[in-house]
Amino acid sequence: MRDIRVATVQFEHAPGDKAYNLGRVRHFAMEAERAGAEILACPEMCLTGYWYVRNLSREAFEALAEPVPDGPCARELLRLSREHGLSIGAGLVERGDDGRIYNSYMVAMPDGRWALHRKLHVFEHPNISAGDSYTVFDTPHGCRVGILICYDNNIVENARATALLGAEVLIAPHQTGGCNSVSPRGMKPVDHAVWERRHEDPAACEAELTGPKGRGWLMRWLPSRAHDNGMFLLFSNGVGVDDDEIRTGNAMVLDPYGEVIAETREAGDAMVVADLDAAQLPTSSGRRWMRARRPELYGLLAQPTGQEIETMRVRFGM
Repeated sequence: MRDIRVATVQFEHAPGDKAYNLGRVRHFAMEAERAGAEILACPEMCLTGYWYVRNLSREAFEALAEPVPDGPCARELLRLSREHGLSIGAGLVERGDDGRIYNSYMVAMPDGRWALHRKLHVFEHPNISAGDSYTVFDTPHGCRVGILICYDNNIVENARATALLGAEVLIAPHQTGGCNSVSPRGMKPVDHAVWERRHEDPAACEAELTGPKGRGWLMRWLPSRAHDNGMFLLFSNGVGVDDDEIRTGNAMVLDPYGEVIAETREAGDAMVVADLDAAQLPTSSGRRWMRARRPELYGLLAQPTGQEIETMRVRFGM
């Protein structure tokens, strides 16, 4: 890997309004080019809208879906990538060649190539399908990139597998923070009144978004995904109203030691830019630890315990 400048964003999408949401991606693509970035990460399902889809009928949900790379959103991402000379990642609802519907994330590259990750742990709609493979690919920027979408990052095995496939940079698009976690010490909903008064009382809003409902929760585990696996991590997230929840933003870039090297605490659409120092990779703890692995001991990791529950079943009681 060589040194590279990256950008990651947070923005409040409009549910079902692809034209508006593509407009936000267009705006940030211009900003990223001006900043000299070569990779731009946008949030999960930011082109279609996210949390509202759980209430859609099957027909309305499937109507959101588009093929990749031949659908209008994918074609526009490829056009923007060529125009601005940077790789652009954004989330959408994809209709696969198999007819199934996926929560997917496309990275369009300026040389015309593209990569697609299908979320592995899905729960957004009863008629959504889960992906079944990891996504790691070479870019024209001299780095190897992996993608894990939101809940995928919570499962430690996914991050390790992505690193073992050679990922040096992990793009981690989310729609998180402000969720009503079942854990007594997990996330809890953001106070809507505090969000509505964010301009009158910005300090109170920042405390809500960066406390245990948002950034504080992220800091329990997100740095370890970068640190333990020796990867740079680009965290992109929604911010603001997402159906009946408030997303907490906190877009950030972490280095292979799990240190936050750039972040925003804005209560609104924002972008952060960071320079990735490739020299950190070979000396990082995670890289050294992976070289010390003893795979002959790890067969247990691939054996079912009988306690596994699909995230879909947890969410919808299926």
